[in-house]
Amino acid sequence: MPALRLHNSLTRRRETFVPIDPAHVRLYVCGPTVYDLAHLGNARPVVVFDVLARLLRRLYPRVTYVRNITDVDDKINARAAESGEPISAITARTTAEYHADMAALGALPPDIEPRATAHISEMIELIERLIAGGHAYEAEGHVLFSVASYPEYGALSGRSPDELLAGARVDVAPYKRDAGDFVLWKPSTPGLPGWDSPWGRGRPGWHIECSAMSWRYLGETFDIHGGGQDLIFPHHENEMAQSCCAFPGSKFARTWMHNGMLLVNNEKMSKSLGNFFTVRDVLAKAPGEAIRLLLLRSQYRGTLDFSDAALEETRRDLDRWYRALERVPGETGEVPEAVLDALCDDLNTPQAIAELHKLADAAFAGDAAAGAGLRAAGALIGVLQHTPDAWFERQDEGAAAIEALVQARNAARKARDFAQADALKQQLLALGVTLEDRKDGGTTWYRRKPAAQ
Repeated sequence: MPALRLHNSLTRRRETFVPIDPAHVRLYVCGPTVYDLAHLGNARPVVVFDVLARLLRRLYPRVTYVRNITDVDDKINARAAESGEPISAITARTTAEYHADMAALGALPPDIEPRATAHISEMIELIERLIAGGHAYEAEGHVLFSVASYPEYGALSGRSPDELLAGARVDVAPYKRDAGDFVLWKPSTPGLPGWDSPWGRGRPGWHIECSAMSWRYLGETFDIHGGGQDLIFPHHENEMAQSCCAFPGSKFARTWMHNGMLLVNNEKMSKSLGNFFTVRDVLAKAPGEAIRLLLLRSQYRGTLDFSDAALEETRRDLDRWYRALERVPGETGEVPEAVLDALCDDLNTPQAIAELHKLADAAFAGDAAAGAGLRAAGALIGVLQHTPDAWFERQDEGAAAIEALVQARNAARKARDFAQADALKQQLLALGVTLEDRKDGGTTWYRRKPAAQ
Protein backbone atom coordinates (compact mmCIF):
# COMPACT_ATOMS: atom_id res chain seq x y z
CA MET A 1 0.00 0.00 0.00
CA PRO A 2 1.52 3.37 -0.99
CA ALA A 3 2.08 5.95 1.72
CA LEU A 4 -0.49 8.73 1.68
CA ARG A 5 1.04 12.20 1.76
CA LEU A 6 -1.15 15.28 2.29
CA HIS A 7 -0.41 18.99 2.46
CA ASN A 8 -1.26 20.19 5.98
CA SER A 9 -2.43 23.82 5.99
CA LEU A 10 -1.47 24.08 9.66
CA THR A 11 2.19 23.16 9.20
CA ARG A 12 2.35 24.45 5.60
CA ARG A 13 4.12 21.33 4.38
CA ARG A 14 3.37 17.96 2.87
CA GLU A 15 3.35 15.21 5.47
CA THR A 16 2.95 11.45 5.54
CA PHE A 17 -0.57 10.83 6.84
CA VAL A 18 -0.53 8.79 10.04
CA PRO A 19 -4.06 8.23 11.38
CA ILE A 20 -4.78 8.43 15.09
CA ASP A 21 -6.33 4.98 14.81
CA PRO A 22 -5.36 3.03 11.67
CA ALA A 23 -8.54 1.00 12.08
CA HIS A 24 -10.77 4.07 11.94
CA VAL A 25 -9.98 7.29 10.03
CA ARG A 26 -12.15 10.31 10.86
CA LEU A 27 -12.82 13.20 8.46
CA TYR A 28 -14.87 16.40 8.87
CA VAL A 29 -15.71 18.81 6.03
CA CYS A 30 -17.69 22.03 6.30
CA GLY A 31 -20.98 21.70 4.43
CA PRO A 32 -23.48 24.16 2.98
CA THR A 33 -25.53 26.94 4.50
CA VAL A 34 -28.92 26.03 3.05
CA TYR A 35 -30.60 29.17 1.78
CA ASP A 36 -30.07 28.98 -2.00
CA LEU A 37 -28.96 26.70 -4.82
CA ALA A 38 -25.35 25.50 -4.69
CA HIS A 39 -23.01 27.31 -7.09
CA LEU A 40 -19.92 25.98 -8.83
CA GLY A 41 -17.63 27.18 -6.04
CA ASN A 42 -19.68 25.15 -3.54
CA ALA A 43 -19.27 22.05 -5.71
CA ARG A 44 -15.47 22.00 -5.79
CA PRO A 45 -14.86 20.99 -2.13
CA VAL A 46 -17.65 18.42 -2.33
CA VAL A 47 -15.99 16.68 -5.29
CA VAL A 48 -12.44 17.04 -3.91
CA PHE A 49 -13.27 15.57 -0.51
CA ASP A 50 -15.45 12.90 -2.08
CA VAL A 51 -12.32 11.67 -3.88
CA LEU A 52 -10.38 11.85 -0.60
CA ALA A 53 -13.05 9.80 1.19
CA ARG A 54 -13.04 7.21 -1.61
CA LEU A 55 -9.24 7.00 -1.40
CA LEU A 56 -9.24 6.68 2.39
CA ARG A 57 -11.78 3.86 2.15
CA ARG A 58 -9.48 2.12 -0.34
CA LEU A 59 -6.55 2.41 2.09
CA TYR A 60 -8.14 1.89 5.52
CA PRO A 61 -10.73 -0.56 6.91
CA ARG A 62 -13.11 2.07 8.32
CA VAL A 63 -13.67 5.75 7.54
CA THR A 64 -16.22 8.10 9.11
CA TYR A 65 -16.88 11.10 6.89
CA VAL A 66 -18.94 13.88 8.49
CA ARG A 67 -20.21 16.89 6.50
CA ASN A 68 -22.63 19.25 8.22
CA ILE A 69 -25.69 21.22 7.17
CA THR A 70 -25.86 24.78 8.52
CA ASP A 71 -29.58 25.42 8.89
CA VAL A 72 -29.49 28.35 11.33
CA ASP A 73 -27.77 31.44 9.98
CA ASP A 74 -28.43 35.13 9.37
CA LYS A 75 -28.39 34.54 5.58
CA ILE A 76 -31.27 32.10 5.99
CA ASN A 77 -33.13 34.59 8.18
CA ALA A 78 -32.62 37.33 5.59
CA ARG A 79 -33.87 35.10 2.77
CA ALA A 80 -37.01 34.26 4.75
CA ALA A 81 -37.64 37.97 5.44
CA GLU A 82 -37.21 38.81 1.74
CA SER A 83 -39.34 36.01 0.35
CA GLY A 84 -41.95 35.52 3.06
CA GLU A 85 -41.24 31.78 2.92
CA PRO A 86 -40.94 30.02 6.32
CA ILE A 87 -37.37 29.23 7.39
CA SER A 88 -38.19 25.53 7.73
CA ALA A 89 -39.44 25.42 4.13
CA ILE A 90 -36.34 27.22 2.82
CA THR A 91 -33.92 24.90 4.60
CA ALA A 92 -35.84 21.72 3.67
CA ARG A 93 -36.09 22.69 0.00
CA THR A 94 -32.53 23.88 -0.43
CA THR A 95 -31.12 20.87 1.43
CA ALA A 96 -32.99 18.56 -0.94
CA GLU A 97 -31.76 20.60 -3.93
CA TYR A 98 -28.20 20.41 -2.62
CA HIS A 99 -28.43 16.63 -2.26
CA ALA A 100 -29.79 16.29 -5.79
CA ASP A 101 -27.11 18.50 -7.32
CA MET A 102 -24.22 16.81 -5.52
CA ALA A 103 -25.58 13.37 -6.46
CA ALA A 104 -25.69 14.52 -10.09
CA LEU A 105 -21.95 15.25 -9.76
CA GLY A 106 -21.34 11.69 -8.56
CA ALA A 107 -20.61 12.65 -4.94
CA LEU A 108 -21.43 9.92 -2.45
CA PRO A 109 -23.31 11.06 0.66
CA PRO A 110 -21.21 11.47 3.81
CA ASP A 111 -21.53 8.83 6.52
CA ILE A 112 -23.07 11.40 8.85
CA GLU A 113 -24.71 14.71 7.87
CA PRO A 114 -25.63 16.53 11.08
CA ARG A 115 -27.86 19.60 11.06
CA ALA A 116 -26.83 22.51 13.26
CA THR A 117 -30.31 22.95 14.74
CA ALA A 118 -30.21 19.36 16.07
CA HIS A 119 -27.04 20.05 18.09
CA ILE A 120 -27.81 23.17 20.10
CA SER A 121 -27.28 21.31 23.39
CA GLU A 122 -23.71 20.38 22.38
CA MET A 123 -23.03 24.01 21.44
CA ILE A 124 -24.29 25.22 24.80
CA GLU A 125 -22.10 22.66 26.59
CA LEU A 126 -19.01 23.82 24.68
CA ILE A 127 -19.74 27.45 25.49
CA GLU A 128 -20.14 26.60 29.19
CA ARG A 129 -16.76 24.85 29.09
CA LEU A 130 -15.15 27.91 27.51
CA ILE A 131 -16.63 30.26 30.12
CA ALA A 132 -15.51 27.98 32.95
CA GLY A 133 -11.98 27.88 31.52
CA GLY A 134 -11.72 31.65 31.22
CA HIS A 135 -11.83 31.62 27.42
CA ALA A 136 -15.27 33.20 26.97
CA TYR A 137 -17.41 35.83 28.69
CA GLU A 138 -21.00 37.01 28.72
CA ALA A 139 -21.84 40.58 27.75
CA GLU A 140 -25.30 42.07 27.12
CA GLY A 141 -26.91 38.75 26.25
CA HIS A 142 -23.98 37.71 24.03
CA VAL A 143 -21.24 35.22 24.79
CA LEU A 144 -17.90 35.97 23.15
CA PHE A 145 -14.67 34.05 22.78
CA SER A 146 -11.67 35.88 24.23
CA VAL A 147 -9.00 35.73 21.55
CA ALA A 148 -6.36 36.98 23.99
CA SER A 149 -6.89 33.85 26.12
CA TYR A 150 -5.50 31.60 23.37
CA PRO A 151 -1.85 32.41 22.57
CA GLU A 152 -1.87 30.12 19.50
CA TYR A 153 -4.59 32.15 17.78
CA GLY A 154 -3.48 32.87 14.21
CA ALA A 155 -1.40 29.68 13.81
CA LEU A 156 -3.65 28.21 11.11
CA SER A 157 -3.98 31.32 8.94
CA GLY A 158 -0.43 32.50 9.63
CA ARG A 159 -1.60 36.06 10.17
CA SER A 160 -0.15 38.61 12.56
CA PRO A 161 -2.40 40.11 15.26
CA ASP A 162 -2.86 43.27 13.17
CA GLU A 163 -3.77 41.25 10.08
CA LEU A 164 -6.17 39.14 12.09
CA LEU A 165 -7.98 42.20 13.35
CA ALA A 166 -8.16 43.77 9.89
CA GLY A 167 -9.25 40.50 8.31
CA ALA A 168 -12.03 39.86 10.82
CA ARG A 169 -14.13 42.66 9.26
CA VAL A 170 -16.28 42.91 12.37
CA ASP A 171 -18.15 45.80 13.90
CA VAL A 172 -16.45 46.55 17.18
CA ALA A 173 -19.39 46.34 19.56
CA PRO A 174 -18.99 48.26 22.82
CA TYR A 175 -19.48 45.10 24.90
CA LYS A 176 -16.39 43.39 23.44
CA ARG A 177 -13.29 43.28 25.59
CA ASP A 178 -11.13 43.04 22.49
CA ALA A 179 -12.03 44.01 18.93
CA GLY A 180 -11.12 40.55 17.58
CA ASP A 181 -13.32 38.60 20.00
CA PHE A 182 -16.01 36.64 18.17
CA VAL A 183 -19.56 35.62 19.00
CA LEU A 184 -20.40 32.18 20.38
CA TRP A 185 -24.01 32.97 21.29
CA LYS A 186 -26.25 35.94 20.51
CA PRO A 187 -29.75 36.98 21.55
CA SER A 188 -32.74 36.38 19.27
CA THR A 189 -35.72 38.67 18.87
CA PRO A 190 -39.18 37.01 18.88
CA GLY A 191 -39.26 36.86 15.08
CA LEU A 192 -35.95 34.99 14.75
CA PRO A 193 -35.03 31.37 15.51
CA GLY A 194 -33.97 30.95 19.12
CA TRP A 195 -33.36 28.44 21.90
CA ASP A 196 -33.34 28.74 25.67
CA SER A 197 -29.87 28.92 27.18
CA PRO A 198 -28.14 30.03 30.41
CA TRP A 199 -27.71 33.42 28.70
CA GLY A 200 -31.31 33.86 27.59
CA ARG A 201 -33.14 32.98 24.42
CA GLY A 202 -30.75 33.13 21.50
CA ARG A 203 -28.94 31.30 18.72
CA PRO A 204 -25.37 30.16 18.10
CA GLY A 205 -22.65 31.95 16.23
CA TRP A 206 -21.46 30.28 13.04
CA HIS A 207 -18.10 28.96 14.28
CA ILE A 208 -19.32 27.08 17.36
CA GLU A 209 -21.63 24.96 15.21
CA CYS A 210 -18.86 23.00 13.46
CA SER A 211 -16.88 22.57 16.69
CA ALA A 212 -19.94 21.05 18.35
CA MET A 213 -20.85 18.72 15.51
CA SER A 214 -17.30 17.46 14.88
CA TRP A 215 -16.91 16.81 18.62
CA ARG A 216 -20.21 14.96 18.79
CA TYR A 217 -19.37 12.52 15.99
CA LEU A 218 -15.56 12.41 15.78
CA GLY A 219 -14.32 13.23 19.28
CA GLU A 220 -12.05 15.87 20.77
CA THR A 221 -9.23 15.16 18.27
CA PHE A 222 -9.72 13.68 14.82
CA ASP A 223 -7.66 13.09 11.69
CA ILE A 224 -8.60 15.51 8.91
CA HIS A 225 -10.61 18.74 8.65
CA GLY A 226 -11.36 20.00 5.15
CA GLY A 227 -13.00 22.92 3.42
CA GLY A 228 -12.49 25.75 0.97
CA GLN A 229 -9.49 28.06 1.22
CA ASP A 230 -11.85 30.95 1.94
CA LEU A 231 -12.77 29.31 5.26
CA ILE A 232 -9.26 29.33 6.76
CA PHE A 233 -9.95 32.72 8.34
CA PRO A 234 -12.00 33.40 10.29
CA HIS A 235 -14.07 30.20 10.36
CA HIS A 236 -11.44 27.49 10.73
CA GLU A 237 -9.14 29.67 12.82
CA ASN A 238 -12.00 30.25 15.25
CA GLU A 239 -13.07 26.59 15.23
CA MET A 240 -9.59 25.48 16.20
CA ALA A 241 -9.25 28.10 18.94
CA GLN A 242 -12.54 27.34 20.67
CA SER A 243 -12.19 23.55 20.36
CA CYS A 244 -8.63 23.44 21.69
CA CYS A 245 -9.63 25.70 24.60
CA ALA A 246 -12.77 23.68 25.39
CA PHE A 247 -10.67 20.51 25.55
CA PRO A 248 -7.19 21.42 26.88
CA GLY A 249 -4.55 19.09 25.51
CA SER A 250 -6.55 18.17 22.44
CA LYS A 251 -5.38 19.00 18.91
CA PHE A 252 -8.87 19.30 17.33
CA ALA A 253 -7.84 18.34 13.76
CA ARG A 254 -4.35 16.97 13.13
CA THR A 255 -4.38 17.63 9.37
CA TRP A 256 -6.09 20.60 7.71
CA MET A 257 -6.82 20.48 3.96
CA HIS A 258 -8.13 23.37 1.86
CA ASN A 259 -9.09 23.50 -1.82
CA GLY A 260 -8.27 26.56 -3.91
CA MET A 261 -10.52 29.11 -5.57
CA LEU A 262 -12.66 28.53 -8.63
CA LEU A 263 -12.60 31.08 -11.45
CA VAL A 264 -14.96 31.29 -14.42
CA ASN A 265 -13.24 32.31 -17.66
CA ASN A 266 -10.26 33.52 -15.60
CA GLU A 267 -12.39 35.85 -13.48
CA LYS A 268 -13.73 35.55 -9.97
CA MET A 269 -17.32 34.31 -10.10
CA SER A 270 -19.67 37.22 -9.52
CA LYS A 271 -23.27 38.05 -10.31
CA SER A 272 -22.23 41.56 -11.32
CA LEU A 273 -19.88 40.10 -13.98
CA GLY A 274 -22.59 37.80 -15.31
CA ASN A 275 -20.43 34.70 -14.73
CA PHE A 276 -22.18 33.36 -11.64
CA PHE A 277 -23.44 29.83 -12.27
CA THR A 278 -25.25 27.38 -10.06
CA VAL A 279 -24.55 23.68 -10.37
CA ARG A 280 -28.01 23.34 -11.86
CA ASP A 281 -27.19 25.93 -14.53
CA VAL A 282 -24.22 23.86 -15.67
CA LEU A 283 -26.07 20.54 -15.43
CA ALA A 284 -28.43 21.95 -18.05
CA LYS A 285 -25.42 22.15 -20.40
CA ALA A 286 -23.40 19.04 -19.61
CA PRO A 287 -23.59 15.68 -17.80
CA GLY A 288 -22.61 15.60 -14.15
CA GLU A 289 -19.60 13.37 -14.86
CA ALA A 290 -18.17 15.99 -17.24
CA ILE A 291 -18.53 18.71 -14.60
CA ARG A 292 -16.94 16.44 -12.01
CA LEU A 293 -13.98 15.60 -14.24
CA LEU A 294 -13.40 19.28 -14.94
CA LEU A 295 -13.37 20.00 -11.20
CA LEU A 296 -10.62 17.37 -10.84
CA ARG A 297 -8.42 18.47 -13.75
CA SER A 298 -6.48 20.90 -11.55
CA GLN A 299 -4.67 19.94 -8.35
CA TYR A 300 -7.11 20.68 -5.54
CA ARG A 301 -4.98 23.32 -3.78
CA GLY A 302 -4.55 25.39 -6.93
CA THR A 303 -6.89 27.77 -8.70
CA LEU A 304 -9.30 26.12 -11.16
CA ASP A 305 -10.59 27.96 -14.22
CA PHE A 306 -14.03 26.81 -15.38
CA SER A 307 -15.11 27.53 -18.96
CA ASP A 308 -17.49 26.12 -21.55
CA ALA A 309 -14.51 25.13 -23.70
CA ALA A 310 -12.91 23.19 -20.85
CA LEU A 311 -16.25 21.56 -20.07
CA GLU A 312 -16.62 20.40 -23.67
CA GLU A 313 -13.07 19.03 -23.57
CA THR A 314 -13.83 16.91 -20.49
CA ARG A 315 -16.99 15.60 -22.16
CA ARG A 316 -14.86 14.51 -25.14
CA ASP A 317 -12.39 12.82 -22.76
CA LEU A 318 -15.24 10.86 -21.21
CA ASP A 319 -16.59 9.96 -24.65
CA ARG A 320 -13.18 8.55 -25.52
CA TRP A 321 -12.89 6.58 -22.27
CA TYR A 322 -16.36 5.08 -22.74
CA ARG A 323 -15.45 4.14 -26.34
CA ALA A 324 -12.36 2.41 -24.95
CA LEU A 325 -14.55 0.43 -22.55
CA GLU A 326 -16.73 -0.60 -25.49
CA ARG A 327 -13.67 -2.14 -27.16
CA VAL A 328 -12.86 -4.36 -24.14
CA PRO A 329 -16.09 -5.23 -22.32
CA GLY A 330 -15.51 -7.06 -19.07
CA GLU A 331 -15.34 -6.83 -15.31
CA THR A 332 -13.84 -4.11 -13.12
CA GLY A 333 -10.28 -4.92 -12.07
CA GLU A 334 -7.89 -3.60 -9.45
CA VAL A 335 -6.96 0.07 -9.33
CA PRO A 336 -3.62 0.37 -11.16
CA GLU A 337 -0.67 1.20 -8.94
CA ALA A 338 0.19 4.32 -10.95
CA VAL A 339 -3.29 5.77 -10.27
CA LEU A 340 -3.05 5.00 -6.56
CA ASP A 341 0.43 6.53 -6.41
CA ALA A 342 -0.87 9.73 -8.01
CA LEU A 343 -3.80 10.08 -5.62
CA CYS A 344 -1.62 9.29 -2.60
CA ASP A 345 0.61 12.18 -3.66
CA ASP A 346 -1.60 14.86 -2.09
CA LEU A 347 -4.58 13.97 -4.30
CA ASN A 348 -2.74 14.57 -7.56
CA THR A 349 -5.86 14.16 -9.69
CA PRO A 350 -4.28 15.66 -12.85
CA GLN A 351 -1.69 12.87 -12.80
CA ALA A 352 -4.39 10.28 -12.05
CA ILE A 353 -6.36 11.53 -15.07
CA ALA A 354 -3.21 11.27 -17.22
CA GLU A 355 -2.95 7.63 -16.13
CA LEU A 356 -6.57 7.03 -17.15
CA HIS A 357 -5.71 8.34 -20.62
CA LYS A 358 -2.87 5.80 -20.82
CA LEU A 359 -5.23 3.01 -19.78
CA ALA A 360 -7.71 4.09 -22.45
CA ASP A 361 -4.92 4.02 -25.07
CA ALA A 362 -4.10 0.44 -24.10
CA ALA A 363 -7.77 -0.56 -24.06
CA PHE A 364 -8.20 0.75 -27.62
CA ALA A 365 -5.33 -1.57 -28.56
CA GLY A 366 -7.34 -4.48 -27.20
CA ASP A 367 -5.74 -4.81 -23.73
CA ALA A 368 -8.57 -6.23 -21.59
CA ALA A 369 -6.58 -5.76 -18.36
CA ALA A 370 -6.23 -2.06 -19.15
CA GLY A 371 -10.00 -1.83 -19.63
CA ALA A 372 -10.56 -3.49 -16.24
CA GLY A 373 -8.09 -1.06 -14.68
CA LEU A 374 -9.75 1.90 -16.40
CA ARG A 375 -13.09 0.93 -14.84
CA ALA A 376 -11.52 0.61 -11.38
CA ALA A 377 -9.59 3.87 -11.67
CA GLY A 378 -12.71 5.68 -12.88
CA ALA A 379 -14.68 4.40 -9.90
CA LEU A 380 -11.99 5.66 -7.51
CA ILE A 381 -12.30 9.22 -8.81
CA GLY A 382 -16.06 8.92 -9.33
CA VAL A 383 -16.42 8.74 -13.12
CA LEU A 384 -17.22 6.03 -15.68
CA GLN A 385 -20.20 5.05 -13.57
CA HIS A 386 -22.47 4.27 -16.57
CA THR A 387 -22.37 1.59 -19.20
CA PRO A 388 -21.10 2.91 -22.55
CA ASP A 389 -24.58 2.40 -24.05
CA ALA A 390 -26.23 4.43 -21.29
CA TRP A 391 -23.59 7.18 -21.53
CA PHE A 392 -23.94 7.69 -25.27
CA GLU A 393 -27.71 7.43 -25.17
CA ARG A 394 -27.79 10.35 -22.76
CA GLN A 395 -25.51 12.52 -24.89
CA ASP A 396 -28.44 13.27 -27.19
CA GLU A 397 -29.23 16.98 -27.46
CA GLY A 398 -31.19 18.16 -24.44
CA ALA A 399 -30.47 15.10 -22.25
CA ALA A 400 -28.50 17.09 -19.66
CA ALA A 401 -31.32 19.64 -19.39
CA ILE A 402 -33.85 16.82 -18.90
CA GLU A 403 -31.66 15.28 -16.18
CA ALA A 404 -31.53 18.64 -14.38
CA LEU A 405 -35.34 18.90 -14.50
CA VAL A 406 -35.68 15.34 -13.16
CA GLN A 407 -33.30 16.11 -10.29
CA ALA A 408 -35.18 19.33 -9.52
CA ARG A 409 -38.46 17.40 -9.39
CA ASN A 410 -36.92 14.82 -7.04
CA ALA A 411 -35.68 17.62 -4.77
CA ALA A 412 -39.17 19.18 -4.73
CA ARG A 413 -40.73 15.81 -3.86
CA LYS A 414 -38.24 15.29 -1.03
CA ALA A 415 -39.05 18.76 0.32
CA ARG A 416 -42.78 17.88 0.00
CA ASP A 417 -43.31 20.78 -2.40
CA PHE A 418 -45.76 18.75 -4.44
CA ALA A 419 -47.04 21.68 -6.49
CA GLN A 420 -43.54 22.38 -7.80
CA ALA A 421 -42.91 18.66 -8.36
CA ASP A 422 -46.09 18.32 -10.38
CA ALA A 423 -45.29 21.41 -12.46
CA LEU A 424 -41.87 19.96 -13.31
CA LYS A 425 -43.45 16.61 -14.17
CA GLN A 426 -45.84 18.28 -16.60
CA GLN A 427 -42.90 20.13 -18.16
CA LEU A 428 -41.07 16.81 -18.64
CA LEU A 429 -44.14 15.10 -20.07
CA ALA A 430 -44.49 17.93 -22.57
CA LEU A 431 -40.91 17.16 -23.69
CA GLY A 432 -41.90 13.56 -24.38
CA VAL A 433 -40.19 12.14 -21.29
CA THR A 434 -41.55 9.12 -19.41
CA LEU A 435 -40.79 8.99 -15.67
CA GLU A 436 -40.57 5.91 -13.47
CA ASP A 437 -40.21 6.72 -9.76
CA ARG A 438 -38.17 4.11 -7.89
CA LYS A 439 -38.64 2.89 -4.32
CA ASP A 440 -35.27 4.40 -3.30
CA GLY A 441 -36.58 7.90 -4.08
CA GLY A 442 -34.76 8.24 -7.41
CA THR A 443 -36.30 8.42 -10.86
CA THR A 444 -35.55 6.57 -14.09
CA TRP A 445 -36.45 8.48 -17.25
CA TYR A 446 -36.46 7.86 -20.96
CA ARG A 447 -37.75 9.58 -24.05
CA ARG A 448 -40.83 8.13 -25.68
CA LYS A 449 -40.38 7.15 -29.27
CA PRO A 450 -42.66 9.06 -31.65
CA ALA A 451 -45.72 7.17 -32.79
CA ALA A 452 -45.46 5.46 -36.16
CA GLN A 453 -46.96 7.46 -39.00
